[in-house]
Amino acid sequence: MAFREKNRNFAAVKKKILIVDDEEDLCEILQFNLSASFETDTAMSGEEAIRLLNQGDYDLILLDVMMPGLSGFELAHMLKSQEHTAHIPIIFVTAKDTIDDTVEGLNIGADDYIAKPFSIREVTARVKAVLRRTADDKSQTIVSHEGLVMNCDSKTIRIDGEQIDITKTEFDLLKLLLTERGQVFSREQLMNRIWKGVVVTDRTVDVNITRLRKKIGRYAANIATRQGFGYYFEENV
Repeated sequence: MAFREKNRNFAAVKKKILIVDDEEDLCEILQFNLSASFETDTAMSGEEAIRLLNQGDYDLILLDVMMPGLSGFELAHMLKSQEHTAHIPIIFVTAKDTIDDTVEGLNIGADDYIAKPFSIREVTARVKAVLRRTADDKSQTIVSHEGLVMNCDSKTIRIDGEQIDITKTEFDLLKLLLTERGQVFSREQLMNRIWKGVVVTDRTVDVNITRLRKKIGRYAANIATRQGFGYYFEENV
């Protein structure tokens, strides 16, 4: 009986989300509506967010772009460059909704981008979709090609023994291409396999592939393009 109760309690553990926005009313609205499904904290500046992130673990960050002091882009860049926070998925929630702004956010490593004004249902759905996509997959511990080694437990990638910084999306892309090497994936297939329910464009796929190639150095050419079809991992380069 005690064992079953313990299992029920474990299953009921909520994912923890950090909401970062300098608008107090918006923080309160998001926290109120998301608290039914998630454990939530709020921060009204990038500096306060850093303090909270240093004190505890979070499963996702909802991040405004236009904040006084440390901007959302600056904070995201900082978090993605640090090992203990690089794995945390980020969704930008912002009034900056131009193509350039969206691409900049994705280049930093954001997992999604929601423009204001938005519906709470949309935010909740996108948060759940990103959390599903970033759930741990421990079906295969080590995936490698020559000096390129992925550890699927620690979510790290090493090239010739040196660890590189990488986002969750980039990790998932490389793992898919590497584990199913030789298979050509169209952009639509990659959207379905990697983004899983999050609405993204072909440009999003291309941006992430380009960023991944830059990070894996001499193995960049292994991520090949089959013109008119898609991307694949080529062993014999």
